[in-house]
Amino acid sequence: MNTRTVDTPAAAPRVLLLPGWQNSGPGHWQTVWETLHGDLRVEQHDWMRPLRGDWSARLEEEVLAAPGPVVFAAHSLGCILVAAWAAHSRNTHKVRGALLVAPGDLEREDLHQLIPGWAPIVRQPLPFPALLIAANDDPYCDAARSRQMAADWGARFVDAGRGGHLNAESGLGDWPEGRQLLNDLSKDTH
Repeated sequence: MNTRTVDTPAAAPRVLLLPGWQNSGPGHWQTVWETLHGDLRVEQHDWMRPLRGDWSARLEEEVLAAPGPVVFAAHSLGCILVAAWAAHSRNTHKVRGALLVAPGDLEREDLHQLIPGWAPIVRQPLPFPALLIAANDDPYCDAARSRQMAADWGARFVDAGRGGHLNAESGLGDWPEGRQLLNDLSKDTH
């Protein structure tokens, strides 16, 4: 009996969309990607009063439910969620990479008051490749703080120039540049 092994390509990772506080509305690039590319939005139980433990548990459920590897496309509070989840999950090996877009500075007093329970931000290195992209005029996070988060997490940093919070109001539409960064990251194997 002659048996041959056939090399099959590794399964394409499932893209998990991780919106921030109040979810991502119809004009947001995450919503557009969900429609265009069939990405899976991690639905949270309470978008208005986010609890770090609840949000981490939901993310863990979706990572475990994925049949193969995953890649994260996180925005704002979703970036902070990735760091918090990675610090305690035993399933980080399933994550091929994380695109972290416009993290919010939850240690800033005004944001800490709006969204309590998320400070201090987890700052340990992520156990998977990550790229953090942020604008230098984001009203929710100073550019220097974004760069510091990227350094702390071991993420490559991309300066988006002027673009605000890189959300629907930024006019990104389907944001092909962001999608290309995600595609490149999901192919990353280190």
